[in-house]
Amino acid sequence: MTSLTGTGGLVRLVVRRDRVLLPIWTLLFGLIPISFVASIRDLYPTAADQAKYASTSGTNPTFLALYGQLWDNGIGGIVVQRAGFVPVMLGLVSALTVIRHTRTEEEAGRRELVGATVVGRHAALAAALIVTIAANLVIGALLALGMTGQDLPAAGSAAFGLQLAMAGIVFAAIAGVAAQLTEGSGAARGLALGTLGVLFVVRLAADVGGKDSGLSWLAWLSPLGWGNRLRPYGGEQWWVLALFAVLILALVYASVALSARRDVGAGFLPPRLGPATAARGLSTPLGLAWRLHRAALLGWTVGLGALGVVYGSVAEGVKTMVEDNPDLEKYFTRIGGQEGLIDAFLASSLSILGVIASGYAIQAALRMRTEETSGRAEPVLGTATSRIGWVASHLAFSLLGPTVALLASGLAVGLAHGINSGDVGGQLPRVLGATLVQLPAVWLLTGIALALFGLLPRLTAVAWAALALFFLLGQFGAVLQLSQSVMDVSPFTHIPKLPGGELQVAPLAWLLGLTTILVVAGLYGFRRRDLEST
Repeated sequence: MTSLTGTGGLVRLVVRRDRVLLPIWTLLFGLIPISFVASIRDLYPTAADQAKYASTSGTNPTFLALYGQLWDNGIGGIVVQRAGFVPVMLGLVSALTVIRHTRTEEEAGRRELVGATVVGRHAALAAALIVTIAANLVIGALLALGMTGQDLPAAGSAAFGLQLAMAGIVFAAIAGVAAQLTEGSGAARGLALGTLGVLFVVRLAADVGGKDSGLSWLAWLSPLGWGNRLRPYGGEQWWVLALFAVLILALVYASVALSARRDVGAGFLPPRLGPATAARGLSTPLGLAWRLHRAALLGWTVGLGALGVVYGSVAEGVKTMVEDNPDLEKYFTRIGGQEGLIDAFLASSLSILGVIASGYAIQAALRMRTEETSGRAEPVLGTATSRIGWVASHLAFSLLGPTVALLASGLAVGLAHGINSGDVGGQLPRVLGATLVQLPAVWLLTGIALALFGLLPRLTAVAWAALALFFLLGQFGAVLQLSQSVMDVSPFTHIPKLPGGELQVAPLAWLLGLTTILVVAGLYGFRRRDLEST
């Protein structure tokens, strides 16, 4: 028996378990950028319109920071830039998929059961990587074929597909390494997503100043920057693919080497030993929940704060969008001039921060599922701790944790923007208030996760699918010209567009009411069902 014996069977098992989610995210990421083509052609039908976009939005520091460089002034180049955040989302989904089928399986004890059969030591890791890499290659192929079918150059279409595929594969490999380093799935996710966040910030810093920026060399320190430097439709640089190949092979080799040097169920990095006696605070469910959630809370808070500094720093740059563009200037004059444009950018940025904070809300809520399946919840509930008290201790972090993280990001945005505009006292309160308005939508994701945990515990991954759907609707719904009824599926659509807009209490009240119903349903379901393990 070799170390890869049984890989084929485990590949089929992974596909069987992800038979719903895998096709959904594969088709979404493969087809959504294709649909941009028709929308961009409607918005910029002539070469002159496309050149105007390239000279305004295409070179705007804000657009460069969020989406990357514009290497071609045609339809293809504009589509590539507007899809510049898709590689980040694809990297996120790929990393979570690998960790789910490696470290999560090990933490729950299922890896040990499977390993007792005729299965090699590295088969589970290989199966997770094979399925995730194959899905990313399918996405790249769908995108390349679809873009070519829209009468765009085949070479540029192939490069575009490879840009997305390579991003997903790189972060799948990073997740493979993270799964070997840590002992818990939560720590593995934190390490992989933290790496994703750092690499995105590096790419952002490289692009915010444009092609001639003194920091543009930073793009070569991030695989997200490499994808943009592949230059689809803008004189493709095929040699960049060699960088991806070397990094992916190195990461896969590292993950296999680390896996060979650790025990099943353990991480390569040994956990820090605790004191001989438990602290007084661990005698309560809330104290135990704090011990379990504090690292994730700190990581998400720091990450959102750092991203808030970036958004606040580039907000003033959106003023250049109306320079040399009389039509845009007239439009924004009607809605408040350049300040109206800045407020629109801040509202959009704060909505993105709200979606990201929802990721922590879901992670915190689903920590209960991890505790249950790993068998750690049963001993706790075997004491005087009630089910409602145990759930409430985790629910506190799922509700208050995102509040703390959003406060940090709102302060960062408000301070950075206030310093740049010379009006900290005026900008900080309004930006901070606009940030906290996102909370009802964030808490709705908490409600969805808790309802699934209580009523349909085996389908808790649907909470992540809901978050991905809401993000895609918010980021690409307008570009795809979706109907308002479709856009309204996302709770973030109902959040008042602050700062600059009018505060409407009714939508917030409806979101809070729906969240309450979902939380109550989840509590009711958990009280009535049996505990599950492994």
